[in-house]
Amino acid sequence: MDIRNLQGSIVALITPFNADGSVDYDSLEKLIEFHIDAGTDALLPLGTTGESSTMTHEEDNDVVRFVVEHAAGRIPVIAGSGSNCTQTMLEKSLAYQQLGADGLLLITPYYNKSNEEGIYQHFKTVADAVDIPCIMYNVPGRTGCSISVRNVERLAEHPNIMGIKEASGSIAYASDIAHCLGPDFKMYSGNDDMVAPLMSLGASGVISVWANVQPTLVHDMVRAFLTGDTARARSIQVEGLPLVHALFSEVNPIPVKEACAQLGMCEANYRLPLVPMADANRARLVEAMKGAGLLA
Repeated sequence: MDIRNLQGSIVALITPFNADGSVDYDSLEKLIEFHIDAGTDALLPLGTTGESSTMTHEEDNDVVRFVVEHAAGRIPVIAGSGSNCTQTMLEKSLAYQQLGADGLLLITPYYNKSNEEGIYQHFKTVADAVDIPCIMYNVPGRTGCSISVRNVERLAEHPNIMGIKEASGSIAYASDIAHCLGPDFKMYSGNDDMVAPLMSLGASGVISVWANVQPTLVHDMVRAFLTGDTARARSIQVEGLPLVHALFSEVNPIPVKEACAQLGMCEANYRLPLVPMADANRARLVEAMKGAGLLA
């Protein structure tokens, strides 16, 4: 499926686990169907929200295979293949391409970080080797390094790099790279509280945690902006902030998985070092979900 012109709400999909820590494929199948029915524009398994950092390579492959098979061409699948080791990211990217992913999400080299040229080569190495489009992921708050404006300019010219997930939280940075946007290079908000602001700079949508629990609403917000109804998009953005803030009251994906459990989508099981929410934050999340009409 060609995703190079993808617009809309891309859900950063949770990975449901059983009580013994294994992947809960029954719940994962239900989540896939839930998002297809709700109008989500693409699925993104194995991102930060999917807890891929605590999964084995074999589990990663199995999850991508499962999502691709059950999506069955009804919705695009973008697999998170990022690693701080370029060779590992390359191997994972080639494997996911072989498994049928429509695109890849590539992250900056966290922890070891590198210099500007090293970060450029990190992305270019994978983009040179694959045949499916890649989205770069800029999230310096997690990785300790950022994609420089110059590297965005250079990498935006690569035929296999279709865009950037921008999650720095900086409007200034998003403004600085906005001149790179066009038919062949997109920006997607990586922050659920900044979707409309980034779309005002030319972003094509969001890669969203929030969409795990309100997929139709997030889709509608993006679609409203794209079709010129910026007032509705702004209203959805502002009215959704209490829930969005609650979904990030602890490190992602702890709250969103708890929210999905509250809605009966899965159980709130995690792998260490992630643990269940603190009681006070869980109560805050439940209240926000009630305010959003998700719970009675």
